[in-house]
Amino acid sequence: MALRPEEITSILKQEIKQFETGIKMESMGTILSVGDGIARVYGLDDCMAGELLEFSASGGPASGGPGELGIALNLEESNVGVVLCGEGKGIKEGDTVKRTNRIASIPVGKGLLGRVIDPLGRPLDGKGPIVSTETRPIEFKAPGVLSRQSVKEPLQTGIKAIDGMIPIGRGQRELIIGDRQTGKTAIAIDTIINQKGKDVYCVYVATGQKTSTVLSVVKTLEKYGAMEYTVVVSAPADVAATLQYLSPYSGAAVGEFFMYNGMHALAIYDDLTKHAAAYRELSLLLRRPPGREAFPGDVFYLHSRLLERAAKMRDDLKGGSLTALPIIETQAGDVSGYIPTNVISITDGQIYLETDLFYSGVRPAVNVGLSVSRVGGNAQTKAMKKVAGKLRLDLAQYRELAAFAQFGSDMDKSTRDQLNRGSRLVEVLKQGQYMPNSLAQQVSIIYIATKGAIDDVPLEKVQAFEKGFHQFLKEKYPDVVNEIDKNKELTDSLTQRLDRAASEFKAQFLKG
Repeated sequence: MALRPEEITSILKQEIKQFETGIKMESMGTILSVGDGIARVYGLDDCMAGELLEFSASGGPASGGPGELGIALNLEESNVGVVLCGEGKGIKEGDTVKRTNRIASIPVGKGLLGRVIDPLGRPLDGKGPIVSTETRPIEFKAPGVLSRQSVKEPLQTGIKAIDGMIPIGRGQRELIIGDRQTGKTAIAIDTIINQKGKDVYCVYVATGQKTSTVLSVVKTLEKYGAMEYTVVVSAPADVAATLQYLSPYSGAAVGEFFMYNGMHALAIYDDLTKHAAAYRELSLLLRRPPGREAFPGDVFYLHSRLLERAAKMRDDLKGGSLTALPIIETQAGDVSGYIPTNVISITDGQIYLETDLFYSGVRPAVNVGLSVSRVGGNAQTKAMKKVAGKLRLDLAQYRELAAFAQFGSDMDKSTRDQLNRGSRLVEVLKQGQYMPNSLAQQVSIIYIATKGAIDDVPLEKVQAFEKGFHQFLKEKYPDVVNEIDKNKELTDSLTQRLDRAASEFKAQFLKG
């Protein structure tokens, strides 16, 4: 019987293929030193930047032992600088470190809605495991210029002063900046509440906040039914700086799932001042050279690579969007600080909140003079664009005249009229917390205020007038409300009906 060499070759190949040695190759390293949440590891020659590494404590399953994770940040010639994601209890010199062969990633998808998670996607709300079939890398390259289109759809905040004069569009990056306790988070939360029924998924990232503050935000969102379309990523002040550093990128990854699948998302980073401080801590411990204010030289890149991930995608790429509202805390109103100027230069405008306005009762305390939206009218509906132009002009003239009026007592009638109109516009723009206005409510009150319909309403009664007018419109002129909300335009027919409604209501209001 003749033996055919090709048959023998194929049988041998098949046997070799099925042969198992029982040896599993793993890349391992040894800890040279550990302390302050930083480990120096020797031996991981093939480690990737940003890779998750697993620590095994030699003392057995001590707290923080097996399963403790770290992220490779410094790839040096003789060792790898690893930042720990936990407290690092039980980890010591000589312990082994194992590669996981995966870049730090987070579960994404609609299964996260209504949940509170940490920056690695682990649940913090006690509602069981996260249901997700997909993960995304925490760090991801922003879409290029050719993948984007210009911002053209409004993202309504429900706040008259912002939607009227500092409009935000889907895909925009608008900075909220001001001193502590001036209502920055309140604006962000109002914006989330206002997205109800508007097909916008929200991600709220709390970086370096008190746990009680995060809890309060979650309870507020639950109370107003907003948690059902919101994900909260929490890295409070008492967790490792590594998790605080990762948190905004994790929030961006959660939001990107919706953007790349043709949906709309809103990400709020509260706040990037604490994020920069956490990164400074890690950088100094990793022995990176400090620069201005002890921040490392790449602190601008830290925030630019985060905020560039917000975009409005082209229609042939599903047309999704991710809008970013970063928050920055200033010291005594100083917007010329290092981190504030960095973030101002990356974003498409800023909403500047002023302490003096806040304490004088103007809330939201938006300084209209220093606030700007670089997208402007492109991010407004036709109805709002029609009424808002005059609003900004009237307020600017009022501020100018009010400054001079302090010094002189005798004013001509036109100056008095302008001051009168301006003071009423300021009253109209005041708004309670968690009380976002619909488009029809905003357009109707701004329209009649700029037309002068409330010039003769006593100043202290303006807010009562506004509340009553909205109710009157809803009951007597529901067609006007529905038409503005549906068509988002202000036709001549609508303005005539609004004029008629305003005069009817004012007559009964002044009489009452």
